[in-house]
Amino acid sequence: MTGVPASAAGGSSQASPVSQASPDPRAPQHAQPSPHAQAPTPVPLAGTAATGPRTDPETDAGPEGAGRPPRGAKLAAAAVNQASVWNIANLLTMLRLILVPGFVALMLADGGYDPAWRAFAWAAFAIAMITDLFDGHLARTYDLVTDFGKIADPIADKAIMGAALICLSSLDDLPWWVTIVILGRELGITLLRFVVIRYGVIPASRGGKLKTLVQGVAVGMYVLPLTGWLATLRWWVMAAAVVLTVITGLDYVRQAVVLRRQGIAERRAASRETPA
Repeated sequence: MTGVPASAAGGSSQASPVSQASPDPRAPQHAQPSPHAQAPTPVPLAGTAATGPRTDPETDAGPEGAGRPPRGAKLAAAAVNQASVWNIANLLTMLRLILVPGFVALMLADGGYDPAWRAFAWAAFAIAMITDLFDGHLARTYDLVTDFGKIADPIADKAIMGAALICLSSLDDLPWWVTIVILGRELGITLLRFVVIRYGVIPASRGGKLKTLVQGVAVGMYVLPLTGWLATLRWWVMAAAVVLTVITGLDYVRQAVVLRRQGIAERRAASRETPA
C-alpha cells in the first residue's frame, strides 16, 4: 500500500532543515517589519508642535502670524490703556493750570511795565493758548477723553484768559468794561450749558472757535508792550473780539432756548404716548 504523505493525513509536515533550525541566541535578532505594523509616531523636535505648523510663541494661537493682531491694533490698544488721568492731553491741561500763577507773576513783575517781563509773560500766555489747541485734538483723536479733562480743560481756558484780562485792566492797559463783557459772557454761557444739560448739549460753533482765536490774539497783543501802528492794530483786534464775544453769546442763548423747548415738547409727547 502506498503510504499517504503526512501533510495529506493532517499531520504536521516536516520543515526544512533551515526552518527547523533553532535560532542561535548569540546571533543578533533583526526585527522584521510586519506589513500590518503601524509606523512609529515621530517625536516632535524642540520648538515645534506635535501636529500642524509651528505656532507663534508670543500668541500660541495657531500658525505663525495667524494669531497676531492687525497692524495698528497695538497702537490703538496702547491709546485706550493710556486713557487715564496721566495721559498727554491731561498733562497739557495741567501745564496750563500751572502757567496761570506764573503768568500773573511775570505780568506784574517790576510794577507790570517792564518790557522784558511783559515779553516773558506773553511767552507763557502763548504756550497756554497753543496747548489749548493740542490737548483737545489729542484727546479726541486717541480716545483720551476723561472726566478730569472734561472739567479741568474749560477751567484752564477761562483761568488763563481771565487772569490776563484782569491783569491788563488793573494796569490800565485795557478798559474794565471789556474785561467784564468777555468774562461775563464766558461765565454766563458756562452756567447756561449746565442749566439746559438735561435737555441736551449745546455744541461748539464755528463762531465760538473764531471768537476764542481772536480773543487770544488780541489779549496777546495787549500783553506785549506795543507802540505805534501795532498799538492801533491791537485796538481793532480787541474790538473784533468783543463783537464776536457778544454775537456768539447771543447765539448760544438762542440755541439754549430752542433746545429747552424741544426737550419739553419731546417729554410731553412721550408722556402722552405712555399708557395710563
